[in-house]
Amino acid sequence: MSRLGNLGARLYRGEVGYDFIRNRKIWYGVSILITITAIVAVAVGGLNMGIEFKGGAVFTTDTKAKISTAEATEVATDASGHMAIVQELGNGGLRIQITEVGTAKANEIKETLSDELGIPAEEINADLVGPSWGEQIANKAWTGLAVFMVLVVVYLAIAFEWRMAVAALIALIHDITITVGVYALVGFEVTPGTVIGLLTILGYSLYDTVVVFDSLKEGQKDITKQTRFTYSEIANRSINSTLVRSINTTVVALLPVAGLLFIGGGVLGAGMLNDISLSLFVGLAAGAYSSIFIATPLVADLKEREPQMKALKKRVLVKRAAAAARGESPEDDGPAYGNDAVTEDAETAGAVVGQRQQPRGHGRTPGKR
Repeated sequence: MSRLGNLGARLYRGEVGYDFIRNRKIWYGVSILITITAIVAVAVGGLNMGIEFKGGAVFTTDTKAKISTAEATEVATDASGHMAIVQELGNGGLRIQITEVGTAKANEIKETLSDELGIPAEEINADLVGPSWGEQIANKAWTGLAVFMVLVVVYLAIAFEWRMAVAALIALIHDITITVGVYALVGFEVTPGTVIGLLTILGYSLYDTVVVFDSLKEGQKDITKQTRFTYSEIANRSINSTLVRSINTTVVALLPVAGLLFIGGGVLGAGMLNDISLSLFVGLAAGAYSSIFIATPLVADLKEREPQMKALKKRVLVKRAAAAARGESPEDDGPAYGNDAVTEDAETAGAVVGQRQQPRGHGRTPGKR
C-alpha cells in the first residue's frame, strides 16, 4: 500500500489525525481576512466586465496582419479610446474586441484598422454586441444562483439538519466571494464563461462538504448515550476520516483545470479558457478549504450550543478528569489528534484528548526491574 493510502487508512481508523476543530478560530480568522480582501478588491478596483456585459464591437480577420498582436492592441486602443483586447486566431488572423463603442465609431475604427493592419476593409468583419444580452445572462445567473442556494438549504435541512444547511450556505458564499475577489485582483475579464465557471464550482464545493457531513451524521448516532467523545471530537474524526478522499478528489479535479489555465490560457493565449479555468481553479481550491476548515467547524460550534451537547461535554470531561486522578487511561479508542492535541476544557479537567496513555507498570524498559 502507498504511503498516502496507508495514511488514509490510519486516518479513517482514527489512529492518527489533526485537530481541525480546536484551531477553528485560526481558520475563521484566515477566511475573514481573505473575504475582506476580496470585498475591498471588488469595491475599489471593480470587475473587468467583458464586451457581452458592456456592449461594443468585435473585429475579426482571416488574413494575417502585417503588425504584431501588441502593435494591433495599441492601434485599436488609440483608435477607439478604450482598452482593446487582441487575440491571434489559429489561421493567423486577429480578433479585436473593443467595449462601449457604437455603430458610427465602429466604422471609423474599422477604417483605421484596415490602414494599420494592411488588410482591405471588406476583409475585416465587424460585429456589434449590445449590453442587453449580457444583462440577460447576468440576471439568469443570479436567478439560478438564488434557486440553487434555496434548494441546497432545503435539501441539507431535510437530509441532515438545519445547522449543516446554514454552514454549507456560508461556505458556498465564502467560495464565491473569494473567486470574485481574485478576478478583481488579477483583472481577468468577466465573460459568460466566467459565470458558467462560478456556477460549476458550487457543485464541487457542495460535494466535498456533503461527504464530510455524511460521515458526521453517521458518527453522531446515539451520541448522548456515550461518554467517550464530545460533539466537536466526533466532528473532528469525521474530517480526518474523509481528509485523504477530499485531497485526492480536489487534486484530480485541479490538474486538468490547471492545464487549461496555465498551458491553454498562459502559453496558447486562449482567452475563453482563461475565463472558465480561473474561476474553476480558484473555486475548487476554495471549496476544498471551506468544506474542511469552515463548514464542519461551524456545525460543531452550532451544535455545542445545544443543552444536550453541553451536558454531554460536561460528562465526558468529568469522566476523563476522574480517570486522570486515578492515574488510569480514559476509555478512548478515538483519533490521535497529535501530540499537542489537548483542548482547553480538557486541560482544565486534567484530561488528555485523543492521546493513548499506557497503564502504570507498562512503561519500563525491557530487561530492567
